[in-house]
Amino acid sequence: MKKLKRSARLVEMTQYLLTRPHTLISLTAFADRYQSAKSSISEDLAIIKEVFEEEGLGELHTLAGAAGGVKYTPKMGQAEALGIMNGICRQLEQSERVLAGGYLYMTDMLGQPGLLADVGRMFATAFAASDIDVIMTVETKGIPLAYATAACMNLPVVIVRRDNKVTEGSAVSINYVSGSNKRIQTMSLARRALKEHARVLIIDDFMKAGGTIQGMMDLLFEFNAKVAGVGVFVESGELDTEDRLLEDYVSLAKLTAVDMKTKHTTVVPGNYFTTRATI
Repeated sequence: MKKLKRSARLVEMTQYLLTRPHTLISLTAFADRYQSAKSSISEDLAIIKEVFEEEGLGELHTLAGAAGGVKYTPKMGQAEALGIMNGICRQLEQSERVLAGGYLYMTDMLGQPGLLADVGRMFATAFAASDIDVIMTVETKGIPLAYATAACMNLPVVIVRRDNKVTEGSAVSINYVSGSNKRIQTMSLARRALKEHARVLIIDDFMKAGGTIQGMMDLLFEFNAKVAGVGVFVESGELDTEDRLLEDYVSLAKLTAVDMKTKHTTVVPGNYFTTRATI
């Protein structure tokens, strides 16, 4: 790269960090990239760090020593997250989204890049302190949420399928009981998709009783993997507490009431805003 003026270098360096979250980058790498002294690079990083933290964009961690450098951790401030989620809740309350069984139509929302980027940052903030190797979801609507979160955490994604595909090779399949309708269903995961003892963050789009997520947990047991966390975009608050199969999870929104006759729904911010501290 050609030598840049400082203003241009700050812009390019910021973009470089934003597209490489959770990646340790040495001062030497920056110095070589921008043909600048390490002292100048350090001053630039201090400016970027200050702006990131003041604007709630995340944190820039500095690691000292020969193997040190800087690492960008995307985060979202609580006030910004709450404002965004209130807007999402208003969209979810639209009467035309009500489906039979107390579910909500969300496919169109899960195709919006801006919304997915915001949700990914929220999940990345909630689980920033967790030791995670991979993000898992079940097909199909959880996939964009999982990839949005993975992009912020620089982690791979593993997709659980409802049935085994020949293109997946050897797979592990289990039966599980849906928590909401008590039906027995099947899910499978290719043996090559997940290493043993991996620490897994489960991401799902909608949780009623939690049967699907519990099924993924049971599947992880077959791989000797560990559940490092569970993140849910929307949870249903209509079930009694004793009917829910999960206790430890992070939800971004909560569906608290559905009137099938009037198509009126009430959606409020989830437990992410009451149980988790954000920057």
